[in-house]
Amino acid sequence: MIHIVFGNLDAWLLGIHHGVSPKHLQAYLNEFVFRFNHRFWPMVAFRSALAIASKQKAPTYDGLYDGTWTHPSGWMDV
Repeated sequence: MIHIVFGNLDAWLLGIHHGVSPKHLQAYLNEFVFRFNHRFWPMVAFRSALAIASKQKAPTYDGLYDGTWTHPSGWMDV
């Protein structure tokens, strides 16, 4: 199973995103884990994403790219 997970991660990062910088790697890993954990229930994943998004303050463009924004703690608590 672990080979499947890492194979999917490798294909996803290199195939779709064409590589990821170390600065943004954690955000891409978070998205991959969310998608992998919800792969059999797409509507549940959509509902979970909406619930998570509705409870969080959106980051600003400047905060994302100057490195001052950090992920809020408890972001997976839905």
